[in-house]
Amino acid sequence: MRWMRLVPIVLLVAVLPVEAQSPDGHTTLMPDTLKWVEPSVLPGSRLAVLQGNPAKEGLFVYRFKFPANFKVPPHVHKAGENVTVLTGTFFVGLGEKFDQGSGKELPVGGFIAIPPGHPHFAWAGPEETIVQVHGIGPTDIRFVNPADDPRKK
Repeated sequence: MRWMRLVPIVLLVAVLPVEAQSPDGHTTLMPDTLKWVEPSVLPGSRLAVLQGNPAKEGLFVYRFKFPANFKVPPHVHKAGENVTVLTGTFFVGLGEKFDQGSGKELPVGGFIAIPPGHPHFAWAGPEETIVQVHGIGPTDIRFVNPADDPRKK
């Protein structure tokens, strides 16, 4: 009977990720050391990738910094998107048409999980807004209206 109490502990240790067992696998970043770039998909915003690569298999975490009143046209992703508001106010609406009247206000600490393939749009409030996005890649962004895609202009 005594060995039966050890089985769950042995199984737990066996399935823990290598990173959790070794400090070498930890990632620590400070806000002032993030590398912000202007992404071609949303010119005028800034993007910092914190972990992984959204275009590849596996966990990804990135942040978007939006200037006041920045609009993100209706779009979809092939992977689920989990968004947390870090600063400012962020609004998210669901659907294929940009309609500020139907958006939901997310204050600092607000969170939304959007399933793969669900059309949505967003905009920043009256101040600079930073959101953190995480999910399991690969993912992408496809605009509902191809004319909204700045990569095709």
